[in-house]
Amino acid sequence: MNEYQEPVVVQSAATPRWVALAVAIVAILSLIGLGVGWSAISRANNFEQSTQTSLKQTNDTLGQRLTKAEEQNQQLQSDLKVVTNKLKLTQGELIAARKQTKSATVAYEKKLSGLESSVNSELATKASADDFNKLNGDVTGVKGDLDATKNSIQMARSEMGTLIARNHDEIDQLRRMGQRDYFEFALTRKSGPQKVGGIQVQLKSTNVKKNRYTVDVLADDKSFEKKDRSVNEPIFFYTGGSRAALELVINKVTKSGATGYLSLPKSAGATSASTTAASS
Repeated sequence: MNEYQEPVVVQSAATPRWVALAVAIVAILSLIGLGVGWSAISRANNFEQSTQTSLKQTNDTLGQRLTKAEEQNQQLQSDLKVVTNKLKLTQGELIAARKQTKSATVAYEKKLSGLESSVNSELATKASADDFNKLNGDVTGVKGDLDATKNSIQMARSEMGTLIARNHDEIDQLRRMGQRDYFEFALTRKSGPQKVGGIQVQLKSTNVKKNRYTVDVLADDKSFEKKDRSVNEPIFFYTGGSRAALELVINKVTKSGATGYLSLPKSAGATSASTTAASS
């Protein structure tokens, strides 16, 4: 062996550069994939939260509407019950009024029959002319009362139970009964407010074809309008001087005017008259 033999040097092959570049690209793509995945997960979570919030708001709104609908249903049922009870009460009052007028008619007819029998008996026994005239006058008076009673039966009754007069003759019949005071009036649209009893009434408009009208009523320094009311339809209201209702009725309308009457309880009529006298 030669002492001067040169040593053999072994050199390792260098790693290619494309391998490092490929590793870097793979790492970058991995980071991008992780970022996209995280963004998708965040969006999904946000969408789920917004969906849950929207569903909760919708459920709350539906619950509120359902509660309100139940309250309205209960209110309607309560109003229907009140109307039904009032209708039954009105029907009961009408039946009672009919029974009362029927009983009065039967009583008058019995009284008339008794007087006629008495007249015939007196004539059979040759009663004096004076006695006959007296009995004849009694019979005539009873017949007049009976006719007035029959006429009052034919009159309509209001919801308050009062008889509604349709003309001057029927108003006189009601006066003779003595239960209320009656003030007849004639209104014109151009005259403005007109005094009737202790109140003021102003005619606003009339509809002759439909028999309807509109008036303003001023009582106790308060004015209220009764719009599009029918002829012979009573208007009830209260004043400070009376516990019972006042009744205003228009019997007839024309293009420029209307006629009717104001009905007051006896106590209210006296109060109204004294008030009028004091003011004058």
